[in-house]
Amino acid sequence: MYTDEDLNSAVDKGIFTASSVDEFRRDQLLAKHMTIADEENIRLIGGFNDIFIVIACALLLFSSLWAVKAIDPRLGLVTFAVLSWALAEFFVLKRKMAFPAIMLLLAFIGGVFNLSMEVFSSLNEQAVIAATGASVIAACCHWRRFHVPITIAAGTAAAAGFIVSSFVSTFTTPEMINVLTDWILVVIFACGISTFLFAMVWDASDRERVTSRTDTAFWLHLLSAPLIIHPVFLGVGILNGEESISSIAIIITLYLLMSLVSIIIDRRAFMVSSLVYVLYALSSLMSMYGNVGTSFAMTGVAIGAALLLLSALWHPVRGMIVTVLPNAVKQLVPDAK
Repeated sequence: MYTDEDLNSAVDKGIFTASSVDEFRRDQLLAKHMTIADEENIRLIGGFNDIFIVIACALLLFSSLWAVKAIDPRLGLVTFAVLSWALAEFFVLKRKMAFPAIMLLLAFIGGVFNLSMEVFSSLNEQAVIAATGASVIAACCHWRRFHVPITIAAGTAAAAGFIVSSFVSTFTTPEMINVLTDWILVVIFACGISTFLFAMVWDASDRERVTSRTDTAFWLHLLSAPLIIHPVFLGVGILNGEESISSIAIIITLYLLMSLVSIIIDRRAFMVSSLVYVLYALSSLMSMYGNVGTSFAMTGVAIGAALLLLSALWHPVRGMIVTVLPNAVKQLVPDAK
C-alpha cells in the first residue's frame, strides 16, 4: 500500500519524475471515474500488520500500566505515557505506520490527561482545567515530533475541553447556576463552529488533497460535527424525554444543512459523524406514532437508503451545487468535475 505522500517522496528522491506520477494519477482516476479529492483518502490501515502491531502495543501498554499501578498509580500512568512515546519513536517515526500512529497518539494524550488528573486531584474542579491544558501541550509536543494527522484534532478536542471547563469554573456561582447549562451548550456549539473553520483552513491549503494536510482536515471535520449538533440535541430536550415534532424537526433540519455543507466541501466525514443523532431523532419520531420495537429498524432502512442514493448521485449533485456558489467559496473547496 502507498499514498500520495509516498509518491511525492519518490519524486523528491528522483525515483520517479513528476510528469510520470501525474500521468499515473490521471490514469487511475479516469479508470475510477473520479478525482483525487472525491476519493477522500486517509491513511488508516496499511495492512494486517498494522492491526497486529496495535494489538501488541495495547497488550504491552495496558499490562505495564496494570503492573506498575499496583506499586504507585502515578508511576503507572507515567510508564504508560512514556512507553506510548517510545513506541511511537520506532513505529511512527521510523516505520511510518498509520494505525499504530493513531493508537499511540491517543494512548499518549490519554495517559497525560489521566496523570494530570491524579497530580492535580487536590484542586477539585480545577483539576480538569489543568488536565486538559496539559493534554493540549502534550498534543503540541507530539505533533512537533511525529506529525500524526489526528494529533491536531486531539489537541483541538483537548482545547475545547479546556475552554468549557474554564467557563464552568469561572461562572459556577449561585446566581448563574440556573442558566449555566444553557451557556455551556452555547460554548460547546461555538467550539464546534471554530473547529469546523479550523478544518477548512487545512482543507483550503490542499484543495487537490494530495498531502497529509487533507488527513488532518478529515479528523477535524470528524470532530466538529458532533460538537455542533450535540449541544443543539441537548438544548431541544430530546435526551430528557421531551421529544416533540418541533424539536425533532430542528435536529433533522440541522442535519440536512450539515449534509449540504458536506457536499459543498466534499467531506462525507462531516455528515457521517453526526448521523447517530439523526438516527435517534427519527427513531423517537417513529416511536411517538408507531411500534417502538420496529422504529429503529425502520429508521435504519430509511437513512441507509437515503445515504446510498446520495452516494450514487454525489458527483452530479455536488456539481450542480458548486456551480452556483460564489467564486470566493469555490476557491476554498475542491473543484467539481
